[in-house]
Amino acid sequence: MRVPASYSGLETLGRVRLGQHYFMRDFLYSEIGNFHAVPNIPEDPDLAIAAGRALCEHLLDPLTDTFGPLHIRSAYRSPTLNHYGATQAKPQRCSANDKNHAGHIWDIRDRNGHMGACVSVVVPWFADQFEQGRDWRDLAWWVHDHLPYSAMYFFPKLAAFNLTWHENPARSIHSYVSPKGTLLAAGADPDEDATARAKRYADFPPLRGIAYPAQPEAWRI
Repeated sequence: MRVPASYSGLETLGRVRLGQHYFMRDFLYSEIGNFHAVPNIPEDPDLAIAAGRALCEHLLDPLTDTFGPLHIRSAYRSPTLNHYGATQAKPQRCSANDKNHAGHIWDIRDRNGHMGACVSVVVPWFADQFEQGRDWRDLAWWVHDHLPYSAMYFFPKLAAFNLTWHENPARSIHSYVSPKGTLLAAGADPDEDATARAKRYADFPPLRGIAYPAQPEAWRI
């Protein structure tokens, strides 16, 4: 697909389906881009689409099939927008571009040539419980035990977390919520065994347990 050079081209890109529940348009919104009038348009649409489809297939669709609708806080960032957010926007909430390749910048591979995609997401079903004092680690360990994520980073508001899919997954978990820091380093084993982790989320709904109407597979490419 060509880089959109018109409103109609961007509209066409937004209609590209990435998963059972998601289209490209769902991931292009940016407060930084909207407020500062910096377009958030992929420079390599085909790579952005491929990374986004993997993110949806392996992580977001299973989450939605388990917990219901998700709230996407931040997702794809163009190299131009991310650089602006890291250097000019105040407050600066984006890290440098090279740290976001195969992360929020879906359309540039990392230094080792791997593809990846990151999304900042809220699970409303869990956010309500988090506001009442539930431990964020309950959700972190559920994701760890059920989904092929690469990295998670939790935030204090709404139990939002950065969730990354990557061709070479690190399997790491970090948090700005107490207990802050590293819950699971890349390549390490959890400090809680499988039984202890399962007790944390024993009341969670079953994986992909939501029964949606039967749907044809025609959207898959």
